[in-house]
Amino acid sequence: MKETIIVRRVPGRRKPAKGISWTLLKKSKYYYLMFAIPLLYFLTFDYIPMFGILIAFKDYSVFDGILGSEWVGLAYFQEFLTDPYFYRILRNTLLIGLYQIAFAFPAPIVLALLLNELRHEKFKRFVQTVSYMPHFLSTVVVCGILVNFLSYDGLVNQALGFFGIENIHFLMIPEWFRTIYIGSGIWQGIGWGSIIYLAALTAIDPQLYDAAKIDGANRWKQMRHVTLPGIAPTIVIMLLFSIGAIMSVSFEKVLLLQNGANFDTSDIISTYVYRRGLVSTDFSYATAVGLFNSVVALFFLTLGNYISKKVSETSLW
Repeated sequence: MKETIIVRRVPGRRKPAKGISWTLLKKSKYYYLMFAIPLLYFLTFDYIPMFGILIAFKDYSVFDGILGSEWVGLAYFQEFLTDPYFYRILRNTLLIGLYQIAFAFPAPIVLALLLNELRHEKFKRFVQTVSYMPHFLSTVVVCGILVNFLSYDGLVNQALGFFGIENIHFLMIPEWFRTIYIGSGIWQGIGWGSIIYLAALTAIDPQLYDAAKIDGANRWKQMRHVTLPGIAPTIVIMLLFSIGAIMSVSFEKVLLLQNGANFDTSDIISTYVYRRGLVSTDFSYATAVGLFNSVVALFFLTLGNYISKKVSETSLW
């Protein structure tokens, strides 16, 4: 018997088309349209205004414009570094930023871990709803609440008086300012900040918990050896973002809580830029100070990313 062998020709692989695939663009036009909205936002409010950085290196005049103003180089940076207020505003900005990382950053992680351990779903949803609500209050409303509650005859002092403690001028004592700023920030952002960690917790394989139970791990050990390692990459990324924003202390909140009595601890770089730039109309000097602030923030972000890359496998770049 003769065997018939059928040979099929395997078609060669198509080379990927070079250039723009207009068919693909047409199919995905709505996705690109959605992307265009945030793109236009960042171009308009973040990238195009970067042209104004030139003001920091010029003796800016409104009548001559940015390009027509006289070039002075690093003169305003040198003036800022020798300014008598330089050390105070840099110290206050850095301390508030560091306190935010030390106290405000871990708070949402702790809340997410505690919520993850709750088994009563209705109570869990109630706690989540209550903790989210302060996030939707504006900074002006939050500061108004703080001023009223922490006043000499406010609710806090009334509660302290019930225990025989004398009234305290909280907003008039410089040492209390950072505590009030950080504490109110934790209250306002702890619930909203926990959302991303709760989302990361859902990605952990439940079989890992079953295996830990078989090995005799209790709830605490499961959290320590399964839950925390599972969300560690998310924690590192969020920590790097927080390090990058270490110099970005809320200008509005500080300005609303600031007064002459707590000025020594509440005066930060952004409020100093506001006074020199908008109040005193010294635009070139204020731009130089703002650019210095951004460069310092970039340094901390780069340093944090470098350390993260060395000690872990997670980094921004």
